[in-house]
Amino acid sequence: MAATIQVILQNDVANLGSSGELVKVRPGFARNFLIPRRLAVPATTAAVNRIQHEKAVAVARMEKARKEARELAQSIAGVTVTITQKAGEDGRLFGSVTNKDIEAAAKAKGLTLDRKAIHLPEHIKTAGTHEVDVKLLGDIHAKLKVEVVAK
Repeated sequence: MAATIQVILQNDVANLGSSGELVKVRPGFARNFLIPRRLAVPATTAAVNRIQHEKAVAVARMEKARKEARELAQSIAGVTVTITQKAGEDGRLFGSVTNKDIEAAAKAKGLTLDRKAIHLPEHIKTAGTHEVDVKLLGDIHAKLKVEVVAK
């Protein structure tokens, strides 16, 4: 009887590995726990080749997404978004500028941003120029200049 067999994990399994990983386990553990719960499949040559192909495709897709995010970050850096709000004499706004307002103003400029990606520590409550951090993908960030003009 074999001491260990190889299986490919379909889901993350605590203390064993993550999805798509090729691991060695005891035959009883694979036969009685992993395979019936569809947490793993036997490591046949076809399954191993399929997993390697899927990983290669995922890496290529991620590289393409990173390249697009870098290009978008460069285009964001050169844009200043203007938002007009009612304000008092001292420059304090009646209300505040939020992620939603910045998203709408960026859309008017031709930039497609997700408002969840726009990071404001707190809403903008004063007129003037502010820099807003936009998180695009993982560690790729961009600074968007937001100019708030008093009405």
